[in-house]
Amino acid sequence: MWLLFAILSAVFAAATAILAKIGIEGVDSNLATAIRTIVVLVMAWAMVFVTHTAGGISTITPRSWLFLILSGLATGASWLCYFYAIKVGEVSKVVPIDKCSLVLTIIFAVIFLGETFTWKTLLGSALMLAGTLVMIL
Repeated sequence: MWLLFAILSAVFAAATAILAKIGIEGVDSNLATAIRTIVVLVMAWAMVFVTHTAGGISTITPRSWLFLILSGLATGASWLCYFYAIKVGEVSKVVPIDKCSLVLTIIFAVIFLGETFTWKTLLGSALMLAGTLVMIL
């Protein structure tokens, strides 16, 4: 089931870039990010209430709160930068650079989470970086 949701995530992420580029025309990138964030906020809370998981808030540990808040700040910073980049740049060049986050995530997972870095991961990361360079040059 995770594979289906991962594929759907990729499809929605691709749609996000195109829809945002069209929608951001004539709109300040920070304002556009704020509008998008409100929509995401409403959708996320709707899912919490539809799935009846709001009661879980009281069980969240202070450590989890801290890291969820930090993750939210990182997401916000990413979205602000992304929206500005697609506003002033070409989506076909911005998105591949943005997707280099995959390589950074793998490196961070090895450093901070103790995950293993295999030859396949190294090769895949190198190919991702090479592909990004080819696409943006």
